[in-house]
Amino acid sequence: MSEEVSELVREWVRKAENDWKIALHDMQSDDPTPDMVCYHMQQCVEKYLKAYLVLHQIPFRRTHDIAELLEQCIGIDAEFATLYDWNADTLSAYGVEVRYPSFTPSPSLTEAQQCVQIAGQVRAFVRAKLAQSGLVE
Repeated sequence: MSEEVSELVREWVRKAENDWKIALHDMQSDDPTPDMVCYHMQQCVEKYLKAYLVLHQIPFRRTHDIAELLEQCIGIDAEFATLYDWNADTLSAYGVEVRYPSFTPSPSLTEAQQCVQIAGQVRAFVRAKLAQSGLVE
């Protein structure tokens, strides 16, 4: 693997971790914003899947569609199908529209907690796959 690919994977992971941290910090605040937590959890999952695709030098289009990215990952490693069992694809709904006033109803705190749970499972799964290449700990 080239250093360029390695660095790009690390950058996707850094960006995913930023989304993870922002959402967790917000959930621990006195006044959490469920819509933004859901958005950042979707972004975290999206970026981790893209990091995995970059690692394997698989091109992907600009998309927030988790199912589309999952299908590409499954093409590399069938174990990624497990992420459907965890409802990872349901996070796609929070990728764009949730940031704008037209998205109704706004996600509840319970939905935000579910997004955090789903994203946490996906994050751990993909990080373990990336760790095999030595790119994350």
